This record gives sequence, C-alpha cells and structure tokens, in this order.
Amino acid sequence: MRMGIFGGSFDPVHSEHVGLALAAKRALGLDRVVVVPSYVAPHKRGGAAADGKHRLEMCRIAFGDLAEVSDLEIAGEGTSYTYLTCRRFRERYPEAGLFFLVGADMLENFFTWKRPEEIVRCVTLAACGRGERSPSHLHRKFVSRFGTDFAEVPFTGEAVSSTEIRVMLAFGKTPEHVDPAVLGYIRANGLYEEPAISPALALEKPERREHSFRVALMACKRARSLNLPEEKALLAAALHDCAKYVPADSPLLAGCALPQDVPEPVVHQYTGAYLAEHLFGVADEEVLDAIRYHASGREDMTPLGKLIYLADLLEEGRAFSGIEELRALFWKDLDACFAASLERQLAYLEESGKEVYPLTKRAFLWLKHA
Repeated sequence: MRMGIFGGSFDPVHSEHVGLALAAKRALGLDRVVVVPSYVAPHKRGGAAADGKHRLEMCRIAFGDLAEVSDLEIAGEGTSYTYLTCRRFRERYPEAGLFFLVGADMLENFFTWKRPEEIVRCVTLAACGRGERSPSHLHRKFVSRFGTDFAEVPFTGEAVSSTEIRVMLAFGKTPEHVDPAVLGYIRANGLYEEPAISPALALEKPERREHSFRVALMACKRARSLNLPEEKALLAAALHDCAKYVPADSPLLAGCALPQDVPEPVVHQYTGAYLAEHLFGVADEEVLDAIRYHASGREDMTPLGKLIYLADLLEEGRAFSGIEELRALFWKDLDACFAASLERQLAYLEESGKEVYPLTKRAFLWLKHA
C-alpha cells in the first residue's frame, strides 16, 4: 500500500490544499491520502484561529472522497510535531510506502524542523512547487544532509495565503480559493469573525475600508514573525481609523477627552481608541494603545503599536518617495523601519512647514537613544 500523509493547520482549508492532494495521489500512485490537521503547529505560537473540530469538518467537506481526515494530532491536544505523526504512521503501517506531502516553501524550512532525520527514516517527503518556488534546487542539499532524496510532485500551486483568507473573511469579503461549501460552513458557524469589525467599518467611507483591509493584511502577515497574536493585529488594524469621519460633536464621542494641543490629523487616533473601547467593546489595552498612537507614534511603543503604525504608513495603497525601501525594511527589522519612518515623517513635516506633534519627536529620540 502507498499512502500520502498531508499535515497542516488547514486554517482554513483551501483549493490549493486539495489540488496538491489530488496531484500527489496521481503522480505517486497513492492508494490512500490521509489529511491530518494539527492541534497547534509549532510555528504558530498563538494557535489556530478556528477550533480543531471545525477544521476537521472543513477538511472533510473540502476533500470529500479524495482523502480521509484524521484527528490524530487534534485529539492529542498538544504541539503538533511532524516527527511524532510520522512515527505513529510508520508504527501502524510498517510495510506501507509512506509519503509526507509538503510545498516547496515548507521543504525549504524542513532542515530546521524538529528531528528531521527521524521523519525521513519514517517517510519519503513529496514536494510540489508553490507560487514562484520550486523544490528542484533542493535535491542536492537534501541528499547531502539526509542521505536520501525527496520525491517531486509535478504540481505548482498558487501561493494562496491562509492569513489573507482569514483577514478577508473578518472583513466580510469572499475569498475565491475557498470551496463554497466550506465557506457556507464558515459563515454558518461564525468562524474567523470579530464582532467589532463590521460596525467599526460601517463608520468609514468605502475607500477607507479598503485602506483598513490592506493595513490589516500587512499587519497580520508580519505578526507571526514577531510572535504577536494575529487576532490582536487584526483588531487593531481593522479599527485604527474607525473615527476618521466621526465629527468631534458626535454623540458617539460624548465623554471623550483629548490631550491638549492635538493637531487635527492626529485627533482620530484618540477618538478611535475611545470608540473602540466604549462603542465596540474592545477591552485589550494593548490593542487600544496601538489604535491610540497609530498616527503619531510615541516613546516606549509596544511591538503591536509599531506594527500598526508601520502597516498604516506602508500598506500597498500608499505611494511616496522611499516607500519601497521602507517596505523592504519592514519585513526585516521592525525597529529599524520604525526609526527610519519616524525620521522621514519628521523631515517631511518640518520641510513642509506643518506642525510637528511632540509625541512623534519624542518617539524618534527615544528610539535613537534606546
């Protein structure tokens, strides 16, 4: 018997997951494909966004008769390490030809996985292309390290991002790579929803809502590498401009007290934090703080605050001289990008004769001397 094992968070499962399983089954002559959603993937410190039982059910809907769906890792209720899963399959099926399915991006990181040598003793890795990434260049490195090779599946999937899908769903959008039946299940069970987002976006103009979406997308994609919870990045980004079009005399802002001498372009960060807390029920002070200083920055800013400040400034809809260099720095070194962005902002304000908000200057000086 030849069996393919397909692990991952599947949070949510999408069309490229199904495409890889189908291509591997055909190319490798697999008799069975077993999909194994993880309980908590080691690289996802905040865990999965959807509960394990929902991810199991979404996989059953998406894969249908193509694959079996196993609760092996979810039932274990612990960090999901591939070497343990592969060991258990080898123990259960000692005579089977076992293949573990991965994309080229995962194969590139395989050398850093926990106990990779044990994995290749238990199974043969089977890798496909993903987006512009191909596994072909890794054969020599793989054989040199492990003394054996991986199988290459002639399939190149689109670089579909589960993070992007989750953000789209939170903003009420319809992702094209999610099966309609899976999408129906998601909406019927309220998965990937944040109750505060929809009413907050209702206060914004359509073009501002799209800006907020792009900020959320950028922030959430960077959050994992910073060990920040995706849900906090999503909420702060989605609500950061919720007061942009709310006038100061609105009943919604009754009781909101502003600091002294706040420049008009900065007011909405304070009123936004007020609405987030008092109208939309946000109680997380770290999220509120990120909203409260997203336009000005401040000294001793939290990592989440820096993330939202920079995503707001650098999202793909923005255009100004030097933005590409700042975007490249954003993905490499958040603190360096924050300092460079503050320096640019101060220079711009001073050159244009606009008011420099003291918080912004103090934030730059704090970083410079930290």
